[in-house]
Amino acid sequence: MTDIESDMADLWSTSITTTSHPIQRIRDKLRAEGILSAAQLREAPNGSRVRVAGVVTHRQRPATASGVTFMNIEDETGMANVVVTVGCWHRHATVARTAGALIIRGRVERAGEVTNLSAEHLERLPLAARTTSRDFR
Repeated sequence: MTDIESDMADLWSTSITTTSHPIQRIRDKLRAEGILSAAQLREAPNGSRVRVAGVVTHRQRPATASGVTFMNIEDETGMANVVVTVGCWHRHATVARTAGALIIRGRVERAGEVTNLSAEHLERLPLAARTTSRDFR
């Protein structure tokens, strides 16, 4: 198993990695493209449009959420909450359902200490190893 595959297996099975995070390995490229980390998202101004990348750890669509899907993505700096509206989900359905890692463009929404990214566009982020999220409906 390669270092990257080991990181991905750790992340999937325990939600942490023992060495480095898979996103950390491509952070310089993401930074050059203006893509924020989860930590930078938490500091971004409310209402600003940003791009964030991470490994999808969870997808949830509660029956009480009127079709809205909630995702969690993770990078080497932590977790980010993503809100995917019905329209965004339909526009990017295949990527939304199947991508192990995403680049997400959206608007920052902050309420008190909680920061969410309201997704407008989802793009698959290719990683060296396949990831699997925990998905619930």
